[in-house]
Amino acid sequence: MRVESDLSPTNEIYEADARDIPIDDNSVDFIVTSPPYWQKRDYGVEDQIGQEGTPEEFVEVMVETLDEWRRVLRPHGSIFFNIGDTYESRSLAGIPWKVSDALQNDGWYIRNEIMWAKEGGMPEPAGNRLANRHEFIFHLTQNKDYFYDLWGYSNEYGNGSNPGDVWEIGHDRNTGDHLAPFPSELVERSLTLGCPPAVCTECGKPRERELRRTDKLDESRQQAKRAMEIYEQSDLTKEHVRAIQSVGISDAGKAKEIQDGTGRNADDVQKLADEAKEVLGGYFREFTFAKKETSGWSECDCDAEYERGTMMDPFCGSGTSLDVAASMGFSTVGVDLDPPEHVQPTLDASTQ
Repeated sequence: MRVESDLSPTNEIYEADARDIPIDDNSVDFIVTSPPYWQKRDYGVEDQIGQEGTPEEFVEVMVETLDEWRRVLRPHGSIFFNIGDTYESRSLAGIPWKVSDALQNDGWYIRNEIMWAKEGGMPEPAGNRLANRHEFIFHLTQNKDYFYDLWGYSNEYGNGSNPGDVWEIGHDRNTGDHLAPFPSELVERSLTLGCPPAVCTECGKPRERELRRTDKLDESRQQAKRAMEIYEQSDLTKEHVRAIQSVGISDAGKAKEIQDGTGRNADDVQKLADEAKEVLGGYFREFTFAKKETSGWSECDCDAEYERGTMMDPFCGSGTSLDVAASMGFSTVGVDLDPPEHVQPTLDASTQ
């Protein structure tokens, strides 16, 4: 179930520095980007990031840059920040960890250190070390409470209710059959997790997925498969399953909607749970982990329209992240000193 918004998505791009973005405060919901890596590539652009003389100078610039992103990011927003390392005097400089430490000291929460495990990759000439086949994606927030759709991500990418922090993603190929540095799937995964599909135009609150438990199990697990077989061959009903989920394994009430006003399990709920346990035996525990489904999307109290969630890439380069976000129905803001040729820059943010 995909949430709808009242307003169509918008797409803006600015020829500007990532440290001085010409948009309003609190105007984007999500940032996904990959900044220029330290001492990796000279883009030939004045005031570019990445050509600082030392790792420490690069780290200072990154902290300054994210201070500007903090200004434009809404309180519920996240940043998915892909950064790689560089060899200096035959030793890794430790750029990702130095940057993450500095950002944490600057008040950012480091919610995850996601490992992007690259399938394939360019050959490396080094004969006395292993080829680099991974990079880091740091999930950063400015608050402890932020938009996060783990169910939507797990439902899309599988491997359990929480698929984990290793992303095995191959490189895309660009038009010259070279490896593109920022694969589409990386952007898709990030957006699915952290960008709200719709936001109130008045209070800025995102619409969040509301879930309900079902009576279905993940039958890829043998125990769950056997539990479903017993359930389907019995006279048990969905109400019995809901009672199991209310009572729980330790008989501590969980589902408030089918409990009495005292907070204790009502007699009828306990009776249903006991009946289910009698039929299912030890397999009754499986139904406390039943699959969930979307029941709807949250509403705020404002009498206002909803707009699409807005994703920004402050180093948008060739525009891969913008194209992916737009294809997923999000509004986009791209920023770059040398923006994509196929998009005309927005001249005045105040007119948008």
